[in-house]
Amino acid sequence: MRLDLTPDELLSTTRAVRKRLDLERPVEREVLEECLELAQQAPTASFSQNWHFVIVTDAAKRAALGELWRQVAIPYLERGGGPRQGQMARIGAGVVHLAEHIQDVPVHVIPCVQGRYEGKPNPLVASMYGSIVPAAWSFMLAARSRGLGSVWTTFHLMHEREAAEILGIPYDEVTQVALIPVAYTKGTDFKPGTRKPLDTMVHWDSW
Repeated sequence: MRLDLTPDELLSTTRAVRKRLDLERPVEREVLEECLELAQQAPTASFSQNWHFVIVTDAAKRAALGELWRQVAIPYLERGGGPRQGQMARIGAGVVHLAEHIQDVPVHVIPCVQGRYEGKPNPLVASMYGSIVPAAWSFMLAARSRGLGSVWTTFHLMHEREAAEILGIPYDEVTQVALIPVAYTKGTDFKPGTRKPLDTMVHWDSW
């Protein structure tokens, strides 16, 4: 299924989806491969193409990753303190829902990049993220255009070595940068998100 979205609609309505993921509907491998082929078209630093994507559909491995994720997500939510309002309340409720069901999301996508970057100079780290984040975002845009929802999460990275052991990722050679739950969405009518005024984040010629 392809959604009838203009480029601007695709860019403005690809949301972080947590509560509206369809946990019952499987995601076809060929659809994921289409999204990954589009992700490959993103630029990489020095044309290194040093990206990797680990696609996790095995239920036991998703459950193990979900447990690592919750070990960080639950304390994070508890540290949030008192009641939240408005959009932050909705986001918090979405994180709680995902924490309860992340093992049930049919696909976990782990974008990775070759090498380890702890303690490396900032330009090298920036180059690393510049090589994987555009590809991962291209994947998420391609997924949205096919009726899939996703959300960029990083909680499991507090237990990256354990996740590497679960998935057979060579920890000393490969850096994980996210865990992206992927599923078809319940409905496709997503709207642009609320954002601060443009002049609060744009600086012309100087800060």
